[in-house]
Amino acid sequence: MKKVVICAEIGINFAFGEDPSKFMDNVKRLIDVASVAGCDYVKFQKRTPSLCVPEEQKSLPKSVPWRKEETTYFEYKLDSELGTDDYKEIDRYCDEKGIKWFASAWDKTAVDFLRGFETLLPNNKWGVMMKIPSAIITDLDLLEYARENCDFLIISTGMSTQKEIDIAIEVGQPDVVMHTNSTYPSPSNELNLDYIQYLKDISRGGDFSKSFDVGYSGHEFGLTTTIAATLLGANWIERHITLDRSLWGSDQIASVEPQGLIKLVKSIRDIELARGGYGPRKILDSELSKRKSLRGK
Repeated sequence: MKKVVICAEIGINFAFGEDPSKFMDNVKRLIDVASVAGCDYVKFQKRTPSLCVPEEQKSLPKSVPWRKEETTYFEYKLDSELGTDDYKEIDRYCDEKGIKWFASAWDKTAVDFLRGFETLLPNNKWGVMMKIPSAIITDLDLLEYARENCDFLIISTGMSTQKEIDIAIEVGQPDVVMHTNSTYPSPSNELNLDYIQYLKDISRGGDFSKSFDVGYSGHEFGLTTTIAATLLGANWIERHITLDRSLWGSDQIASVEPQGLIKLVKSIRDIELARGGYGPRKILDSELSKRKSLRGK
């Protein structure tokens, strides 16, 4: 059984407070949380706002806590976008804290940017790792470009039909396909965790030119269903994390707070230890003395 890879999605949850110069302090606090909890990776979002924000949304009014006057949605995206120096510091700090990082790429310029950073991949080799988020897996040109420019590619399936997912898998040839519901937060009755097994079946079925691992990216309240995803076959788990769900920001409410993240990681690791392996039952060493006292042999 493969070890479950646990990713703590920081995303844009560092963008809060009245002083943007403190955003990197928030980033480091979130990295600390993920490191202490025992996560394998922290993940960010990398966009080029001029390319990613639709024209009709750029001038929409937006109120943010770090600006006294109302601003625009485009300016908000510029404010909350981490740059080269920020990612160099993230790279250094993650190395100091013993945790790896990667990011979702929303456009080709973001792919080019992330190509400049390597991380330790799950196969213990160094390379470029990135994710294409659910919102844009139908951008086949971007999928193909990302595949050509990274060593390890992840995609998510939210908001997509099976046909769209099949095409994305064939074009992007991802290393991991993450099942997800893109509602924030996701209602439990719409999580459809059995789809994890469907993805595993089509990966093994030989319908695609490359097999892939299957993961689960959760946006629901609570931890139980995320933990259950590992029993259904997900060997990658991703959850958004936050310092406090009451903080300003669109993703905070569907995120996991520090104590919850610690519980999530420990629960997954306990399940890994408890599963053992498939096959006939054997007497455990710890049972031998009890067997002798109760059976006499």
